[in-house]
Amino acid sequence: MSVGFALERRAQGAVARLTLDNPRKLNCLSRAMLEGLVARVREAELAPELRAVVLTGAGEKAFTGGVDVAALAGLDSRQAREFIGVVHEACAAMRECPVPVIARLNGWCIGAGLEIAAACDLRIAAEHAAFSMPEVRLGIPSVVEAALLPRLVGAGRARWLVMTGEPIGAREALAWGLVERVVPAASLDSAVNAALDALLAGEPEAIRAQKRLCKLWEEAPLEASVRASIEEFARSYGQGEPARRIDAFQRARKAKR
Repeated sequence: MSVGFALERRAQGAVARLTLDNPRKLNCLSRAMLEGLVARVREAELAPELRAVVLTGAGEKAFTGGVDVAALAGLDSRQAREFIGVVHEACAAMRECPVPVIARLNGWCIGAGLEIAAACDLRIAAEHAAFSMPEVRLGIPSVVEAALLPRLVGAGRARWLVMTGEPIGAREALAWGLVERVVPAASLDSAVNAALDALLAGEPEAIRAQKRLCKLWEEAPLEASVRASIEEFARSYGQGEPARRIDAFQRARKAKR
């Protein structure tokens, strides 16, 4: 079991593809895999031309079945605190990555796996995917980036997920706002690539600034978010890229008349 890594180079920049690779156990997460995921994200960030990251699970059954139950058995309070800290670090790596992260959800997305998916920027699911937060059935609460769920689906639906442990299907997840796209399994890669094309069409530094702002909007009061947005807007003009792009847009529009 490992986290696969491939750097795909395109004309507009590079895309890192990360794969949770433990298909015989539904890509369940050990501590080593969680730490490996963080390391792979940090490795991808070293590529100066990096424009986006795609995270998925190996095979066709699961994005990830969550933390391997064997890794949870026998923990004491100190060990439990340390272990959940590693889960948080994996989620935080998605949010702190300077470029957009797409979760390619190719099947079951459970527990800590759903927290990792929630920490990504965009979620595209195969129509057979299913989502659940069953921790309470094991005697523990859903924690760390489960706190993102009310922001995505609302307080009531988040409570349903974390209190009942009941799974929901991909279409329901789409209706709730938990995922952004649902497609047939055979179209999953096409949908991910279409999302990548849309991201790569943006100006690289503007996309990085937008990611910083999206994270801030989730965490900061409105006034602080607006102030930071103004600074990012002004900063974007520092390299002259808006003037170049706006000029190109205007010339292209005139040519169509």
